Amino acid sequence: MTQRITSIQEMQQLARQFHREGKSIGFVPTMGALHDGHLTMMRQSTEDNDITVISVFVNPLQFGPNEDFDAYPRQIDEDEAMVSQIGVDYVFYPSVEEMYPGEIGIHVTVGRLAKVLEGALRPGHFDGVVTVVNKLFNIVQPDVAYFGKKDAQQLAIVEQMVRDFNHPVKIVGVDIVREADGLAKSSRNVYLTAEERQEAVHLRQSLALAQSLYEAGERESSVIINKVTQYLETHTSGQVQEVAVYSYPELREQAHIEGRIFISLAVKFTQARLIDNIIIGDETEK
Repeated sequence: MTQRITSIQEMQQLARQFHREGKSIGFVPTMGALHDGHLTMMRQSTEDNDITVISVFVNPLQFGPNEDFDAYPRQIDEDEAMVSQIGVDYVFYPSVEEMYPGEIGIHVTVGRLAKVLEGALRPGHFDGVVTVVNKLFNIVQPDVAYFGKKDAQQLAIVEQMVRDFNHPVKIVGVDIVREADGLAKSSRNVYLTAEERQEAVHLRQSLALAQSLYEAGERESSVIINKVTQYLETHTSGQVQEVAVYSYPELREQAHIEGRIFISLAVKFTQARLIDNIIIGDETEK
């Protein structure tokens, strides 16, 4: 049976106990409002590890001005019911006051990797992400942590953080989980109107277009970006905020494509900003 823990001290004590017993800890950090993408990561953790811990914490540090911190869906009872069916052992569910008592004196600042793509559009977002992930790693003390490839920039930044801060944690990237029509599963999909939900499938289809161009030999980023942008503007009513081609995981902009690349896009609908991506190419083709 899944147990809820709200105290940092209790979570740390349990983690130390499991390590003394030689048990491995898998960890899936979330902000709640769980969907099949989250559950896929949790299932993998339960298969890989003796103990699986998830966190449910809507982190205020990663929401900027005019973003949806207060509106972000919170449904802890429903979330716990879902995870209890797949073998999650503990839900770490701290309050904001537990995680950030008083003024935050020190936080982590991410360098170049946070200055592009989502980070350029949301200044300070990844500083908040890395600050809370550092705290969560110190609290949960996992052996393995699972992150979705849908947030591929976040995954690259967390991997860099682990290297830079010498966390003894293996990071596992988990493939994007999609609806039957190809839309990437996201907690923000509930904000879409019925018409926008029909249009949102074109995010995935625009990435398929990008991949087909790449496979046909196109290596000029500007050509791929223009064709994907035109496709999205034609097939959706949303504002196309981003179509970008970067090396992965280095996240360097590429005019001419070489090696492994990351094609990222973001479309802003009325009340939901959706992102999607695809990682393609041979990382040895340099």
